[in-house]
Amino acid sequence: MGDVGLSLAAILLSVFALAIVTDKFFIPSLDEISRRLKLSDEVAGASLMAIGSSAPELAIALMALFTAGGAHSDVGIGTIVGSAVFNILVITGVSAVFAGGLHIHIFAVGRDILYYLISILYLGLVFFDGHVSLVEAILGLVGYVVYMGVLIVLKDPEPYDEEAPGESATSEPEKAKVAGWHDLEALIEWLLRRITGAPERNFVWAFIVSIALIVALSYVLVESTIVFSAGIGIPPVIVALTLLAAGTSAPDLMASLDVAREGRGGMAVANAVGSNTFDLLVGLALPWTIALSLLGLSGIDVGTGDLWISIGILVATTLILALFLTTKRELSRGEGWVLLALYGVFVVYTLLSGTAV
Repeated sequence: MGDVGLSLAAILLSVFALAIVTDKFFIPSLDEISRRLKLSDEVAGASLMAIGSSAPELAIALMALFTAGGAHSDVGIGTIVGSAVFNILVITGVSAVFAGGLHIHIFAVGRDILYYLISILYLGLVFFDGHVSLVEAILGLVGYVVYMGVLIVLKDPEPYDEEAPGESATSEPEKAKVAGWHDLEALIEWLLRRITGAPERNFVWAFIVSIALIVALSYVLVESTIVFSAGIGIPPVIVALTLLAAGTSAPDLMASLDVAREGRGGMAVANAVGSNTFDLLVGLALPWTIALSLLGLSGIDVGTGDLWISIGILVATTLILALFLTTKRELSRGEGWVLLALYGVFVVYTLLSGTAV
């Protein structure tokens, strides 16, 4: 039990540190790079900002692929697939519940959901024979470049809503409840700023340090997940589908909740769906491409197993979300609760099926 407790503590602390590094250092440095390069909002959001919000999942996929000769590559796959389920059900569900419902723009959400379904189809084709070739890996990267082009060409004709009447930011009592976490976050941020300086000013150095920290923390997460899963007797992929997926998606959850409270429901949904598209087309394809190019392999074997079920869940939950959004061009609070309940069912099923393996 000692190893289990230590590995669980390492997972939780690493996830917390990852969120701080990504939110306070990596994304601000990327934002400044984007500004200096004078990128449009669409290109910056689809490339640099997507990399920022999905950096933990991408790094974990890389570390898992290069750990123990790729024996635990399913940890990276499980984290990304589980994160996708979390984003669709929890991020949109929580945003709808706490914002009292989300008003959305059907054009933008429909465009993003349609391309996300195409990215799920890509994942299914790759997993069909349990073998990833270099051509299949590169195809995912090409698919994301096409997605950026789609965002540029098919712009949303409707601007996002301004802050809705009666909706405001987090109240003081709500802030007080998490003051302890804010203190710990402030301490870690202060320590890291001694190394990087202000990320908005020293953006290149902050970017380099952030990359190094994200890679190091991801390595700790992969190793701790392997130890923890062995200690409790379930496959590492199950821990990745649940605990790691939820932990690495926490920054996206907070960002979506903030914009949802400001009355920008479409942006909250777009953040969740857009991050998923990046995760599936780049978060998996880029590590595969790097590994196949560097190692000279003919392909990479992927253990599909329970992941096939998760892919089916991805499709089903996305269609449910699309149905909810197209009824009255909004996601009501009640529908948000339904999405959260579905995630509870997903977690229970995943844990029970994993224990039985």
